[in-house]
Amino acid sequence: MHTVIQALILGVLTGGVYALMASGQTIIFGVMKVVNLAQGALVIAGAYLSYSLFTSLGLDPFLSILVTTPALFGVGAGLQWLFLRPLREEDRAELSLLVTFAVALGIEGVLSVTYKTNYRTIQAGYADRSFTVGGYQISAVRLYAFLLSAALLGLLYLLLQRTKFGRAVRATVQNPESAQLLGVNSRIVAAAGFGIGAATAAAAGAVYGLLYSFNSGSHYDLISRLLSIVVLGGLGSIGGSIVGALVMGVVASLVAALGPPIWSDFSFFIVLLAVLLLRPRGLFGASLRGAL
Repeated sequence: MHTVIQALILGVLTGGVYALMASGQTIIFGVMKVVNLAQGALVIAGAYLSYSLFTSLGLDPFLSILVTTPALFGVGAGLQWLFLRPLREEDRAELSLLVTFAVALGIEGVLSVTYKTNYRTIQAGYADRSFTVGGYQISAVRLYAFLLSAALLGLLYLLLQRTKFGRAVRATVQNPESAQLLGVNSRIVAAAGFGIGAATAAAAGAVYGLLYSFNSGSHYDLISRLLSIVVLGGLGSIGGSIVGALVMGVVASLVAALGPPIWSDFSFFIVLLAVLLLRPRGLFGASLRGAL
């Protein structure tokens, strides 16, 4: 039982970080109906930026998000404006897969040339610290990462629910044509939505670099996990992506603790298939086109 509870704690903390990554993926799909295959590459780019700020300037990775999130917001908005905006509406769903995959390959190429392909990790002074609570070990980095993710997801909720921009985003998600008739500039909303998705990737990347070793090709494994989480939760549902991330994190942690660790990664897809057989639209994707 001790092993199970320890695995549950680890799974919840890890799931919180994946929830931050997946929330950006969900916003992009909700606003543009685009499955962004570059989200994993943007996370790795955020990890490399935090790594550079840490090694060059000694800036703590959690503080580096004050620099990396605005930077990748601009990159994300620029990518949408340059590569996705020109696509015709009727072809966007199909062509966007090719375009975002090409963007991911481009980001990987730039990172490979800049940083080579050696694995890197961010070795902060508190990387190996842990707390003991009730006999259970809690990694300091994972706890801080979970709290950061929760705080940023809370800010994202306030942005979408309590601001004029958020109302424009939700209107665009629910009915793009009516939103434009009411004066919403769908092009600006789409660019900003993609930018927000990239900004969440930057914040998650800083945490990812603290938790895992990474190189320019790490985004392949990462995007498969993010797509599993988003589809499990229901395309277009941020709440669903959070629940899906926590479910996936807990399942993967339990499998690693109780069985062969090699099955941990594969458990993402087993859970996804099981849920989709019972609920094809995911946990929270039943009734709306993409309510955030």
